[in-house]
Amino acid sequence: MMDYSSQFKLMQDDLENNGISVEFVLDKLAQQVIELPSWAVGNSGTRYGTFREEGAARNIWDRIDDCAEIDRVTGIGGVMAMHIAWDVTDDGEYLPVKEYANQRGMRLGTLHPDGFTKQEYIFGSICSPKEDVRELSKEHYRHCVRVARELDVKTLGVWVPDGTNYAGQDDLRERKHRLFEGLKVMYDDLDEDMSMFLEYKPFEPYFYTTDVYDWGMSLLNCNKLGPKAKVLVDLGHHLSGVNIEQIIAVLLDEGKLGGFHFNNRKNADDDLITGSVNPLELFYIMNEIVAGQQQGLCPNVTYMLDQSHNIEPSLEGIIYSIMNAQDAYAKALLVNRKKLQEMQKNFDVIGAHDVLMQAYNTDVRPLLAEMRMRKGLSNINPLQNYRDNGYAKKICEERGNAGSNTLGG
Repeated sequence: MMDYSSQFKLMQDDLENNGISVEFVLDKLAQQVIELPSWAVGNSGTRYGTFREEGAARNIWDRIDDCAEIDRVTGIGGVMAMHIAWDVTDDGEYLPVKEYANQRGMRLGTLHPDGFTKQEYIFGSICSPKEDVRELSKEHYRHCVRVARELDVKTLGVWVPDGTNYAGQDDLRERKHRLFEGLKVMYDDLDEDMSMFLEYKPFEPYFYTTDVYDWGMSLLNCNKLGPKAKVLVDLGHHLSGVNIEQIIAVLLDEGKLGGFHFNNRKNADDDLITGSVNPLELFYIMNEIVAGQQQGLCPNVTYMLDQSHNIEPSLEGIIYSIMNAQDAYAKALLVNRKKLQEMQKNFDVIGAHDVLMQAYNTDVRPLLAEMRMRKGLSNINPLQNYRDNGYAKKICEERGNAGSNTLGG
């Protein structure tokens, strides 16, 4: 293991000489919370099939155990995001889920409704041309708010998986009206301290039109709904070439950035490990968040992982994603904002860009190691911490290949 202690002392002196408070950075890193996705520790796959992983979670209790193990080695905040399609007891109850999570040192985070598992949703959920299906979806939204209230959950992350496959299949303007009508049902049921985060997706499961197809469509509906509705940005749900960090800057400025689903994309609608394809983009995104929040914009952004681990061990994929997100956040905290503003005012294009690159090229492992030591983690490398503990062997022996299925995408 590298001697990060001596490296940290050298780094601390260097940063302080450049006007950056190391204690401030460490404090921010320690406060970072990323909600762990319960559904990502089960078996997942593609729309064509499910790949079975030895030791995959079989039920909600296993999913809580796995998320507790991930939090043990990362110290990322002890919050588990839920999906109402899977995170319920066999008796259809939710309170025992909360109680067991609390026993394992976990809190329940964002609740995600289900708009895609029922056969009735073949033509969509709240945007369906069938009135009875729309009413079924609206009642499901009301049910989700009741569950959130029962569990003391304050955020609901809404993905509307509706669209069409062929031109002329349905009236697109009517679908726009149905969308808002359905979302308003949930919004009107929210308590004053609750929030709705509306996700967007360019395509899939439908391929000609998608009803919430980009951040503009999400923002349009959130603005119409009111202050409790904000945009949920999934990093994988963008077409190639889209400048996500600019979208983030605009949503921050409008006060409408609710949260993130962290993953990564090569093309679009990908659920790859966060920071595995384009770590520089992740840094740019974190840079905009840090810059905005230091100006008081959207101080309570909710961070979640939403990934489909098809060929890599699920828990290791999640742990590695957290490490990459922490790395990018640490580097964003090291940007010399005063110097950057000076370069921008002097129209020094290269100088301004270099300020960012200096932060990005900084080896922040000593900082992260110090933060993890202060948190009392048994190993400052979360992935090695997990591998050394024997948890993977234990769940493989106990569960075998009997894990439950969740959907990819």
